[in-house]
Amino acid sequence: MHLFNTITRYGFITIFIHWLMAFIMIGMLAVGLYMVELPIGSLKLKLYGWHKAFGLLVLFLAAFRLVWRIVNMTPSLDSLPILERLAARFVHWIFYIIMFAMPLTGWLITSAAGLPASFFGLFTMPNLIEPNEDLRLFFSSIHQFLAYGLIILIILHVSAALKHHFINKDDILRRMIS
Repeated sequence: MHLFNTITRYGFITIFIHWLMAFIMIGMLAVGLYMVELPIGSLKLKLYGWHKAFGLLVLFLAAFRLVWRIVNMTPSLDSLPILERLAARFVHWIFYIIMFAMPLTGWLITSAAGLPASFFGLFTMPNLIEPNEDLRLFFSSIHQFLAYGLIILIILHVSAALKHHFINKDDILRRMIS
């Protein structure tokens, strides 16, 4: 397997970062939906701390991923009909927007609550805004909206990949797993 992408295949770095972020983001969605329903207690506080740390990791990985995408070629989608090509590109760029917007709104929620955002205890991020309950609620609503949007996008993305693999029998999915 090549380290870099080619015109027909994704390279190891792209594949690794794709699956790492997919795993983290799906886990974050599951934990996020679970933890908001918990009563205040040590488990909820521990999960919020981990959620913040992994959210910052997603932000850092998204920045790396965007730079990697800019400096590295993207395999061609020329074999796809034009509407599928446009849909694929559109959904990928919406994923990029969400990969930045979700952690940023989470960081804004934490800042508006006057709480620290720690990166696994290694360092603490500065607050982006002053504590403000109205802004905390506002950014919480945006964060929640983005979470449900991300769930829909993931379902769409996985469905499209499976359609290509099992119905079209093309290599769209294979080039992201091998």
